[in-house]
Amino acid sequence: MINPFKNKKGLGRGLSSLIGDSNIKTSNDKISIFSIIPNQNQPRKFFEKESLNELTNSIKERGIIQPLIVRKSEDQDGKFELIAGERRWQAAQSAGLHEVRVVIVEADNLKSLELAIIENVQRKDLNPIEEAESYKNLIDNFGYDQEKVSKFIGKSRSHISNSMRLLLLPEKIIDMIRENKISQGHAKILVGLENALFLAEKIVKKKLSVRQAENLVSLFKKRPYKNKKSKDANTIATENDLSDKIGMRVSLNYKKNNSGVLSFEYKGLDQLERLIDIIKKNY
Repeated sequence: MINPFKNKKGLGRGLSSLIGDSNIKTSNDKISIFSIIPNQNQPRKFFEKESLNELTNSIKERGIIQPLIVRKSEDQDGKFELIAGERRWQAAQSAGLHEVRVVIVEADNLKSLELAIIENVQRKDLNPIEEAESYKNLIDNFGYDQEKVSKFIGKSRSHISNSMRLLLLPEKIIDMIRENKISQGHAKILVGLENALFLAEKIVKKKLSVRQAENLVSLFKKRPYKNKKSKDANTIATENDLSDKIGMRVSLNYKKNNSGVLSFEYKGLDQLERLIDIIKKNY
């Protein structure tokens, strides 16, 4: 029988390899679509509505060309947990299908996650955050390290590392990446910047290219304070919070008797005018 999951180049292990490690029951079974339940370890969380509608129309015309991958549910009799193909499963439901072709495999939680990640990576279905969260899941919950993930996925260790670094960004920026408002290229240059959210909003508003965003970031990159080591955590946190909100370098220096100096470093008259407007409107 022809394996419907031909391995693709550029991956450490493809679907055909991973399925070969499992006990395939059949590759041409048809089961009730209502007997399938979602995969708790599904890497993909975001499904673009327009694309899903297009797939629904295609399935109405041609049916599902590639079968879904499922395993028997461990806690629900007569049910099958979806391993790979959730987008096709959702579209099939919308198309009104009552039965779907499936590959039923014997798979534990790790194997299920591996299959789901490989299928989505092969299809390039994961957004950068979903990809990073998949790698983190393998490391946090299944004993992988970055080197093992690199070999398994077939991508460089630096790719895995850079991918996971995106998860260090503020949640609002992570949402921007999920919603495709900024690209992975934009996001990479924002990692580690204290005013990352301000810059991300500028990138979106001005529709900057990655090169233009790099030039913008170079103007705002924060140089280390000479006296930062002597400041307590609360002072540093206050400086960082203010910097994030206004997009300028902020320095807070306390003196005796509860006095001190709060300074803002602006770059260009537009920043100065904006700061003056903020003060005038609020005081």
